[in-house]
Amino acid sequence: MSIVYEGHVIWAQVDANMHLRHSAYADFAAQARISMLEGLGLDFRVFQKLQLGPILFREELQYLREVGLNNTIQIHSWLTKARPDGSRWSIRHELHRGDGVKAAVIQVDGAWIDLARRKLGALPPELAQKFMELPRTEDFVLE
Repeated sequence: MSIVYEGHVIWAQVDANMHLRHSAYADFAAQARISMLEGLGLDFRVFQKLQLGPILFREELQYLREVGLNNTIQIHSWLTKARPDGSRWSIRHELHRGDGVKAAVIQVDGAWIDLARRKLGALPPELAQKFMELPRTEDFVLE
């Protein structure tokens, strides 16, 4: 099972070749992650209160098929790797067109940043536990 985010390709996301521009794939994946976190109760108000936020160390995109203007997309998201306390993590997003064809795979590695100290941080234990309950890939690795 995965967490699914649905969206719609708009004019501003299309390039001169009339397909989804490269950076829009990353934008959709970022929105899928934010929606996923909000589903856990980790919205921006909570992050502001905790003085904490998600950051990325790596983002890798594999383009498989074209996505065009007005296409509906679905992004399926899974946790692929994490430390037991959820302080470091990796997430895989698979972007599918409305016709079900997988169009891209976006893999990210991230962590939490303490915004006051500007150093890596961690979620409070109760939120870390919720984060670690995200759907996982079959090859999930606990580090």
